[in-house]
Amino acid sequence: MKEFSNEMSPSPCSLVGRAGEQRAKAAVLVVGGGCGGVGAALAVSAMGYRVVLTEETDWLGGQLTSQGVPPDEHQWIERFGCTSRYREFRDRVRGHYKQNHPLAHAAREDRYLNPGQGLVSSLCFEPRVGASVLDDMVSAARSRGLLDLRFFRRPVGVELGGAGDEFVRSVDFLNLRTGTRETVEADFVLDATELGDLLPLAHCEYVTGRESQSRTGEPHALAGEPEPQSMQAITWCFAMSHEPGADHTITRPSTYEFWKSHTPDLDPPWPGPLLSWAQSHPTHENPRQSLMMHLFPEAAGDLASRWLYRRILWDGHFMKESGVRDVTLVNWSQNDYFLGSVVDRPEVEVARHFEASRQLSLSLLYWLQTEAPRPDGGTGYGGLYLRPDVMGTDDGLAKAAYIRESRRIEAVTTITECHVGVDARKRLGLPAHAEQFPDSVGVGAYSIDLHPRCGGRASGLNLNAYPFRIPLGALLPVRMRNLLAAGKNLGATHISNGCTRLHPVEWNVGESAGLLAAFCLQGHHSPHEIREKEPLLADFHRLLARHGVEIEMDWATIRPL
Repeated sequence: MKEFSNEMSPSPCSLVGRAGEQRAKAAVLVVGGGCGGVGAALAVSAMGYRVVLTEETDWLGGQLTSQGVPPDEHQWIERFGCTSRYREFRDRVRGHYKQNHPLAHAAREDRYLNPGQGLVSSLCFEPRVGASVLDDMVSAARSRGLLDLRFFRRPVGVELGGAGDEFVRSVDFLNLRTGTRETVEADFVLDATELGDLLPLAHCEYVTGRESQSRTGEPHALAGEPEPQSMQAITWCFAMSHEPGADHTITRPSTYEFWKSHTPDLDPPWPGPLLSWAQSHPTHENPRQSLMMHLFPEAAGDLASRWLYRRILWDGHFMKESGVRDVTLVNWSQNDYFLGSVVDRPEVEVARHFEASRQLSLSLLYWLQTEAPRPDGGTGYGGLYLRPDVMGTDDGLAKAAYIRESRRIEAVTTITECHVGVDARKRLGLPAHAEQFPDSVGVGAYSIDLHPRCGGRASGLNLNAYPFRIPLGALLPVRMRNLLAAGKNLGATHISNGCTRLHPVEWNVGESAGLLAAFCLQGHHSPHEIREKEPLLADFHRLLARHGVEIEMDWATIRPL
């Protein structure tokens, strides 16, 4: 095998190989069509190289679309702190609504239109719209033959090469629609899957769950032994609307009694049953404080409303005769599932946990429809109903579970709490800003936000963090030479993952990984060589700048989150 070939690969659409075996070739293979995968594929094709992009669902976008999560973004996102292509995506979403929807005049003229007027982000939108916009963004590359997009593909095997099996030669996929197998060969392989699925297949060293303090030096890491199965909760999100006076009550879920009586066994303790209006306060570690929130705002300006927080469509933006109703996205503490890990467990167990997560979300909806206390003294909001049209599914639940934590590569550089955490850096006497990695390939900004962990009793945790740089070393496995992290599987810890897992950061990681692969193909370099040789790193930084990838912020004017 000629490693890091600079030759243009044959069209990935052309199939070669033995009878009955489908094989394709590309310069770069991107596995996983979430935020990172899309960013990577757009970057590679923009550099003129052919790329195969695979995705398990039939939507691109991951967190943004198939998982149904409005983007979690920092407060400066409208001005800086993301890549140009991510900003283009955001602009196109706004343009989609302005071009295709019956907006009122004020909404149509609003430069920073927030379709849902949700509180979690300045851009809350319907998942189906995000998927449509991403389809448009990759359309040109597909027409040019530079992007071979394959939906319903799951990686099931890897062929390795090199003296120490340090090169990925090809990846085998299962076509989930036909049951057939196919193989894709590539010079570079980027893992942009939601759970780092290529890492065990390629025998790439990785970490899962909670590390120990002795390993990471982090103040909030475990004092004792690590807990590899203690992963952040998954959530099966759903969209719903409300028709006052109607009754849209769903069939009682089979596991409703279990979830109705379930009180999470967490430390610090959860304040009562999971299905209630009480939840632990996200910013107080000990003692936990109960945070009471109602479904709808009780008065003008009341922010203690679940409805407003992740509302993805607001009827106030539309002409009155349009018939548009509010839509809110349910990604709450009440449907966080943490009774078992879906990483490195038997397939039947993983399937059981995913299904239990779905049943929890349906049970939450049923509780809201029938038993949720109302401010007027009554119970239940029977007018709530699911929105399959918004989620692109038959049942109204998201296409896939929202994944917060992936397998994480054993990286050349691992981002830790000590690099980004305000409290951690203060304890260590470090400067009042994040570590300024000289090999930066992007930026991010978010608090260290950890949801309850499975495999133990760990509750949530929210810590202040500084806006940070993403080091190139965090994309590079220690041993593997042509396999790059392109999503949440970058070199991070369980704790720092709390601020590296969000939409714009995942996109940035993927896009930078794609540009890195193309840069290496151009110059016959290895990814590790780029980081180790200052002239090459300077050239790569210039390439990032040309593609609109920010690698630093004005730290003096930015306060921590």
